[in-house]
Amino acid sequence: MIEPQRFREVMASFPTGVVVLTAFGHDSLPRGLTVSAFCAVSLDPPLALACVDKTSNTLPAVQHAGGFTANILAAGREQLARRMASKLSEKFDGIAWRRPESAHGGPILEGDCAAYAVCTLKDTIDAGDHWILIGNVVEGDHREGLSPMIFSRRGYFGL
Repeated sequence: MIEPQRFREVMASFPTGVVVLTAFGHDSLPRGLTVSAFCAVSLDPPLALACVDKTSNTLPAVQHAGGFTANILAAGREQLARRMASKLSEKFDGIAWRRPESAHGGPILEGDCAAYAVCTLKDTIDAGDHWILIGNVVEGDHREGLSPMIFSRRGYFGL
């Protein structure tokens, strides 16, 4: 079996987009975390998946809300990506966001995302130390002129 450090190095060489997954907790307050594993699963029906660490502070909010919003960060939003990757309790202080039309989604980050997808939680699959969340995309949009941010080898880049 491959050693954990070598596995991290191998996987860090694969460039990915940077997504802030958001949901509202039991207290109606926003929760969020940065993920690099997010992709389309199916066009019909429109499904997407995100992988979330089982120890995530945001996971209970996703389960409570019955869904999540995947905010695909725009280039140049490295500070926000790092903030949402932390365990800070006040991650949303000073950040502009709005509620989605769907009751199941989380905050849509105003001005910070190149695109977003609001998802209702369809399925949760156990995958080692992570959960694979399958979401039915019920709302979404993209912003012309904003390029997405890329993460590779522990660095953030624009297209």
